[in-house]
Amino acid sequence: QVQLVESGGGLVQAGDSLRLSCAASGRTFSWYIMGWFRQGPGKEREFVAAISGSGGSTYYADSVKGRFTISRDNAKKTVYLQMNSLNAVDTAVYYCAVAASGAVSRYVEGYDYWGQGTQVTVSS
Repeated sequence: QVQLVESGGGLVQAGDSLRLSCAASGRTFSWYIMGWFRQGPGKEREFVAAISGSGGSTYYADSVKGRFTISRDNAKKTVYLQMNSLNAVDTAVYYCAVAASGAVSRYVEGYDYWGQGTQVTVSS
């Protein structure tokens, strides 16, 4: 069982930056693929970014590529999402998730454990 706790969300203005954090429990954190997803008002939950267990490989949705950066600190069992140049379309609840299978996925179904989410609101 893995527990995930996100933090760092808030209300910002367009053009601002935020860094989200996701702290995980579990002894084998460095084995897990970690992902970030988001769900905007009235929308489906969508893939944002993912990172391999070592941190050596990263994957991004086209909508955030070049603006967002995913990283991890395995010693702290934490994954981060640095979000720059935020705009109104980035407004959503952001979730971190674990793919215990070890396979990178851009789909909700590929992840086994989820955090409770953190709200990010970008005012224009």
